[in-house]
Amino acid sequence: MNTAKQDNYVRWFEDLNSEDVGRVGGKNASLGEMVRALKKKDIRVPDGFATTTTAFWAFIEKNQLQDKITKLLKTYQQKKASLQKTGQAIRNLFNQGEMPGDVAQAIFSAYKDLAGRYNVKEVDVAARSSATAEDMPKASFAGQQESFLNVTGEKALLTACKKCFASLFTDRAISYREEKGFDHMKVALSVGIQKMVRSDLAGSGVLFTLDTDSGFPDVILINAAWGLGENVVQGTVNPDQYTVFKPFLGKEGIDPIIEKTRGSKEKKMVYAKTKPTKNLNTSKEERESFVLTNREIMQLARWGVEIEKHYDTPMDIEWAKDGEQGDLFIVQARPETVQSQKTVGNMKTYTLTQDPGERLVTGLGIGQAIAPGKVSVIKSAQQIDQFQTGAVLVTTMTDPDWVPIMKRAAAIVTDQGGRTSHAAIVSRELGIPAIVGAEDATQILKQDQAVTVSCAKGDKGHVYAGKLEFETKDLNLEDIPETKTRIMLNIGTPEAAMRWWKLPCKGVGLARMEYLINNVIKIHPLALARFDTVEDKDVRDKIEKLTWEYEDKTEYFVELLARGIAVIAASRYPHQVIVRMSDFKTNEYADLIGGSQFEPGEENPMLGWRGASRYYSEDYQDGFALECRAIRRVREDMGFTNVTIMIPFCRTPAEADKVMDVLDKNGLRRGEKDLQVYIMAEIPTNILEAPAFAERFDGFSIGSNDLTQLTLGIGRDSEKLAPLFDESEASVKILIRSLIESAHKAGRKVGICGEAPSNDTEFAAFLVEAGIDSISLQPDSVLQVIRRVAEMEQN
Repeated sequence: MNTAKQDNYVRWFEDLNSEDVGRVGGKNASLGEMVRALKKKDIRVPDGFATTTTAFWAFIEKNQLQDKITKLLKTYQQKKASLQKTGQAIRNLFNQGEMPGDVAQAIFSAYKDLAGRYNVKEVDVAARSSATAEDMPKASFAGQQESFLNVTGEKALLTACKKCFASLFTDRAISYREEKGFDHMKVALSVGIQKMVRSDLAGSGVLFTLDTDSGFPDVILINAAWGLGENVVQGTVNPDQYTVFKPFLGKEGIDPIIEKTRGSKEKKMVYAKTKPTKNLNTSKEERESFVLTNREIMQLARWGVEIEKHYDTPMDIEWAKDGEQGDLFIVQARPETVQSQKTVGNMKTYTLTQDPGERLVTGLGIGQAIAPGKVSVIKSAQQIDQFQTGAVLVTTMTDPDWVPIMKRAAAIVTDQGGRTSHAAIVSRELGIPAIVGAEDATQILKQDQAVTVSCAKGDKGHVYAGKLEFETKDLNLEDIPETKTRIMLNIGTPEAAMRWWKLPCKGVGLARMEYLINNVIKIHPLALARFDTVEDKDVRDKIEKLTWEYEDKTEYFVELLARGIAVIAASRYPHQVIVRMSDFKTNEYADLIGGSQFEPGEENPMLGWRGASRYYSEDYQDGFALECRAIRRVREDMGFTNVTIMIPFCRTPAEADKVMDVLDKNGLRRGEKDLQVYIMAEIPTNILEAPAFAERFDGFSIGSNDLTQLTLGIGRDSEKLAPLFDESEASVKILIRSLIESAHKAGRKVGICGEAPSNDTEFAAFLVEAGIDSISLQPDSVLQVIRRVAEMEQN
C-alpha cells in the first residue's frame, strides 16, 4: 500500500505529539507525545499505532452514516425517542457497517508491522477509543468511550475498531455532549492499537500526580490491583494505595513513601480463551500481599513526576506491570480534570450540628461534604430508570453507563472501589459526596430509608440513620493579611492535614499521636512490646489478626505511627510540625486492645499517670521506646526533619531530666540532627519555674485547657462547673504573660496550641499584645483569627 496513503489512515505513536489531538484524539496524541518525548527519560510505553480521524470519516462516508445519525439525534432532541433507543440505533449502524478497503488494509499492514517488532505472527493488542473532544482540562468525564482488551488477529481487530467507532455514541457520550454543547457531528474518533502488557500475570492500576481528594500537589497517589487495570478504573475491587512525597524523590538514603495501605483486591481480570477477558477470585496470598514493591512504587512515582513536568499540569496516568518480563509500563496519560481546575481561593466546610447517632455504613470518604436523602438501591444498570432525583444512590459499583443518574444523586455509596475508581472520580467532578469500598452497603441500607452521608471529617465516610442537621461555611482564602505572629494549625489526623493544606499557616503547632494510636493502630504498645506476657487468649487472637504480616509485632506500631506522622509533616513541609508524644490517660490506654492488663485503675486519671511520668517509668518505657522509634524513622529515614517533638504534662525540671535521658537512650538527643524538643506548658509549675524548664527545652507551647483547669481548680469536663471554666480569667492570663516574659528572657519561643484562641478572637488579641510568638488554631477558625491578629499588630 502507498506509504503516504497509509499514513493518512494510520500513524505510529512515535510520529505523534500533543498537537495531534485533531488527528488522533486526546488519548492517542498524549501517548504519542510520551513515546516521542519521554523515551529518553526511560519511561516505557508499549508500542503501537493509531487510526486517524480521516479513517473515521472515511467509514462514515462509505456507509452513508452522516444523515442517518443526524436524523436519529434530531428525533432524540425533539424528545420523540429515548436516549437508550437513540444510542443503540446509532451504534448498530456502526457495527453493521463495512470498513473501507484501503482503511482496513492500512490497519492490517500496521498490525503486521507491530507483530514484527515483537517477532511474532500475531500480537495481542488493546484497542482504545480516543475522541477529539476528550481529555481536555475543562471537558472530561471518566470513560466516555470503550476499550477492548486482548484483541488478537486481523478479523478481531477490525471488529474492535468498529466497536470503538460506535462507542462515540454511547448513551453517556451523547448525554455528555448535549450537556456541554458539543456538535455531535464535529467530534471524530481514533482507535489506539497498543501492544498488550501481560499485566494479567502481574498487576496494574492508576497514578495521579496530586492528592485526588484535597488537591495537595506534592504527592504521587498510586492505586494497584492484581490483573488487568479495568478493575481499578471501574472500581470493582478495593485496591492497594501508596502515597509518595515528591520533594524527597531522589534524595539519597530517604524513603519518601508516606502511605502504604493494603486493599482487599478480591478479584483480578485476566485473559480468557473463549472471550477477551474474565474475572477470577484472587488467592489468599494475593489478597494479603502488596502488588508493588517499594522499588516499583518509587519508579512509578519518578515517572509520574517526569510526565507531569513535561505536560506542565497534574496528570491522571494508567500503568501496567508485565508478568513475563517484570517491567513496568505507562499505558495512558491525560490531564487531571478535577482538583487542578479548582481555584485556590475558596473552600467550603461542612459540619454536623447534631449528634449523628447510629452509624450504618463506613467506607472511604470522597468529597468532604454532607448530604441527606432517601436511599435508592440500584444493583444493575438495567434498573437506573427507577432512580429518583435527589436520592442517595447505593450500588455495588458504577461505570460510565451510570453517569446520567449520578448527576441527579445527592450522594453516592458503593460496596466496592477505591479513591481512583469510577464512582470516586465522577463524584468529585460532580461535587457530591461519595463513600466507596463500603463492602455491604447494598445489604445494610434499605430502599427509601432516610439517611445522611457525611464525608466531612477524616478519610472515612459514614452513613448515619435519619436526615441530620448540618451547616456549611464558605472560606475565602484570598486577600488574607500577613502577620508577624506565626499562625499554625492543630491537626489530629493525616487526612485533616491533607484537607487543610491550602490554609495560610506556617506549620503545625500540635499534631496529636492519640488519633493514630486509637484509630489506626488500636493496640496498646505494651501488648505488642510484651506480647508473650499477654494473658487473655481473645486479646492475643485480636492482636495476631491485626499484626499477622509482621514478624516483629512492634514494627506494626512503629510503621503505622511513622507513616501517619509523615503525612502530617508532608502537608506543611518545610515548616515546623510539632508532634506531641502520647498523652492518653490510664482509662484511655486501658480501652486499647490489650490495654486493661497494663493499666492501673485510677480515680482521677486526669491528674494521674500521664504524659512525661510514663516515659521513664519501668512500667511503660518499652511502649515509649516504640514512639521514639517512629519519630526517628520519620525524621531520619523519611527525611522530615521539620518534625519537633513535644513533651506533655511534665511536672518538674527533675522529671524533665529523666525524660531527656530516656530520649537519649532511644536515639533522640536534643540538638542532634536539628532535633528540637518542646514542653507543653499546661501546669502552673511550668510557668513558675520557666527559667529552669527553658534550660532543658527549646520552646514552650501553652495548653490552655489544662492550664485553666489546674489554675482555677475546675475539672475541664465538669458540666456543673462549666460556666466557671474560662481561659480569659485574669489568673490564667497573668500566668501566660509571665511565661512569655520569662521564656523570651531565656531566648526561648512561646506558642499556644490550646483551644482558647480558636474559640475567642479576643483571647487571640490578648496573646498578640502579650508578645506570643505563634498561635496554633483549629482549622475552621484560622481565617477569622488571622484577621484579628493583623488588626492587633497594626495598632
